[in-house]
Amino acid sequence: MLRTLILTLPLLTVACGLASSLSPYRIEIQQGNYVTQEMVAQLKPGLTRDQVRFVLGTPLVSDIFHDERWDYVFLRQRANSRDTEYRRIAVFFEDGKLKRVEGDIVAAVSTGKTAQ
Repeated sequence: MLRTLILTLPLLTVACGLASSLSPYRIEIQQGNYVTQEMVAQLKPGLTRDQVRFVLGTPLVSDIFHDERWDYVFLRQRANSRDTEYRRIAVFFEDGKLKRVEGDIVAAVSTGKTAQ
């Protein structure tokens, strides 16, 4: 009996050490529309709602009280990480045409000058 206890004690100690270092697998959680700088760069004033929807996708928030504004919200928490990536883009229309874009990622503004 004592011999069995002496042989199993090191195994139990190792097993307990492994159990404390194990953690459950956590999946990546992504919510909303993933909008990249390249996608926003395609937006130009005067685009129709359908063209904006083609570039950015269907907006996450489309408020009936603010028909001229679409909001794109993106939240991602990577697997096995506490870091959270959060982005927000608001697209404004006037008379059914794109007027301006505001948010974390903004379209590049053209100055009208060419590089020489």
